[in-house]
Amino acid sequence: MTSVAVLVPTWRRPEDLARCLHTLRVQERKPDRVLVVRRADDEETSRVLAAQSGLRLEEVLVREPGQVAALNAGLDAVVEDLVAITDDDAAPRPDWLERIVGWFARDVRLGALGGRDFVYHGRELQDGAERQVGRVAWYGRFLSFHHLGTGPAREVDFLKGANMSFRREAIASLRFDRALRGKGAEYLNDWGFTLAVKRAGWKVVYDPAVAIDHYEGGRASGAGRSADDRSAALPRAYNETYIAVRYLPPVRALAHVLFVLAVGTSVAPAPGLALRRIGALGGPRAAAAEVAGTLRARMGGARAGLRARMSGS
Repeated sequence: MTSVAVLVPTWRRPEDLARCLHTLRVQERKPDRVLVVRRADDEETSRVLAAQSGLRLEEVLVREPGQVAALNAGLDAVVEDLVAITDDDAAPRPDWLERIVGWFARDVRLGALGGRDFVYHGRELQDGAERQVGRVAWYGRFLSFHHLGTGPAREVDFLKGANMSFRREAIASLRFDRALRGKGAEYLNDWGFTLAVKRAGWKVVYDPAVAIDHYEGGRASGAGRSADDRSAALPRAYNETYIAVRYLPPVRALAHVLFVLAVGTSVAPAPGLALRRIGALGGPRAAAAEVAGTLRARMGGARAGLRARMSGS
């Protein structure tokens, strides 16, 4: 019988974590083990775990800050055939694990599986419908939209960390990338990890029916949750281009670099986009300063990604 562990990294969100654990306890297909990764000084989480029953729970302690360190510590503890990863502010739906196990049983080449996370801000659901999910466009732009994905299951390029699962065989030699930047949460670490799985020759699938509800909580001080948070823009830009250069096929990596240096994105504009948004950016001087910061971050990410790619590290 296929065994499955659920990995939940957490940091001082006791009420969110308690809700998450409740939804795991009532899964139609019970998890064989739930690994909760917490910092050694997070006593609030310790109290939540001590009050739990009905789950085979295991604490994994980590002393180093950051989401990457927590995820890697959790992966080091996995011995099951499959590992399903979710956030502490998420609530997997009752058939979540049953669908995950079924997918991996049907397709031996499946290395990674993701699904929709229905995102709530307070009581408000972020509504919408997108067919292009988890893909890198031919011209190099990353198209995520995992929280709005509709339609049938399909192969994709990358997944979202709140709802992704892996065959342990596919990630035996992989860990989340410690070179990524960010305070508290190293932005886009989930994209890089799943692109590495795909580059290794495994299938990566997105199925909207493998669903969770996601009540996005705040992040640690200084770590912006929103893509529009200016404190997050430059490290996100650096990480996105680092990931593209390190993990994408060469032609697609080059397309990404050309696109982000010429046009850019709404949160990290390059000259092409900045010229259209000078007013919104605060005038020519402010726009020039923002573009200069973006280009430095992109070039830094490209150089670091190329070094990592060449070294094979």
